[in-house]
Amino acid sequence: MVDSRRAAMGGASPALLAGIRAALTILSVALAGALSFLALGSVRMARRVVTPARRLPDTRILSLDTAAQTITLSRTPDTGLPGRYGLFTSGSADYVKLGSVLSQDATSVKRKLLTHVGSDARLSPEAAFSGWYYDRPDQLQLPYSPELIGSTVGPCPAWLFPAGDGDVWVIQVHGRGTTRAECLRAVPLFHSLGITSLIVSYRNDGEAPRSRAGTYTLGATEWRDVDAAVGFARRRGARRILLMGWSMGGAIALQVSLNSAHRGAIAGLVLESPVIDWRIVLEYQARAMRVPTTVSGLAIEALQHEWAAPITRSGSAIPFDRLDVVSRAAELRHPILILHSDDDGFVPSDASHDLVVARPDLVQLEVFEVARHTKLWNYDQDRWTARIRAWLEQQGVTGASATEA
Repeated sequence: MVDSRRAAMGGASPALLAGIRAALTILSVALAGALSFLALGSVRMARRVVTPARRLPDTRILSLDTAAQTITLSRTPDTGLPGRYGLFTSGSADYVKLGSVLSQDATSVKRKLLTHVGSDARLSPEAAFSGWYYDRPDQLQLPYSPELIGSTVGPCPAWLFPAGDGDVWVIQVHGRGTTRAECLRAVPLFHSLGITSLIVSYRNDGEAPRSRAGTYTLGATEWRDVDAAVGFARRRGARRILLMGWSMGGAIALQVSLNSAHRGAIAGLVLESPVIDWRIVLEYQARAMRVPTTVSGLAIEALQHEWAAPITRSGSAIPFDRLDVVSRAAELRHPILILHSDDDGFVPSDASHDLVVARPDLVQLEVFEVARHTKLWNYDQDRWTARIRAWLEQQGVTGASATEA
């Protein structure tokens, strides 16, 4: 009996068979563990993509000289940039404006303070470097009014800066993890050209109402809130409307351009460091965070399927194909100006270059270097302003009072 069983099993001994079974068990457990690790990692990444972000510290305050009105920060790719910026802090001030770099070395950067900080100031070492510069609308010293834009999720707060005769408006859309204050930098330029500025909020950004899921759809639903703002502008007398989007706001503006019932009133788009293809952005960020490509691939795959929405907490499937504007380039109808830094550091400029190649008849690209993500105005305000002004004049989109400004 024993000999016949050995023959049936290729003559293997009981000890060998036991070893094989043990090895198979170990391999099965290891495989299950690896799959569980990949699944857990992809779920975490997917949830991170759609969850509204909090502002996190990205630099440290090393010293503060209130007599000289200077501040020394830990060195990062951003803190050493030339130009004017802001710094989110905590303690006796929650935000200060930063001027030029005075000195720097391998680990630190000393900058001029443009916000007066008193001798009794106490600031937490943890801080967040920002391209906002202006953090409140009154700092522009221009007339404005708070408004509420009715959308399907409820009233979305906005700021309205009237200019010219009200014929031309620009609707500005902020990016992911920020608020509408991000857009204030552009208002003086448009105002000088007689263009009314409407700076809007959208669902789940911390100022506008929350959707049922409370998560981003990366532009797939947020565009409807901005489209409601287009309707608001038209009811207020706007005849030609520009859209300006910053980062994810660019993705939202592009969706308005492609989907709005008001498309005939849209005169063009200005996009600053825009997201044009989310897959490229998410894969780039995954590599930057050393997330395995298998994990990032699974996360993107899960996000685009309805069945996975309860797991990813996305509320619904993310339509990455619809959000890929390069693949939809033939559908574009409005002139577009893109301003993007080739060393953006967050949203790679690849898709911006691709869109120019796909639609050279509609799309112009102003390429910056060094400027980093959504900090082009800060890095070179003169060039940024001149390029947008020239493009607007080329398109014939300026307000009635532009020649008087």
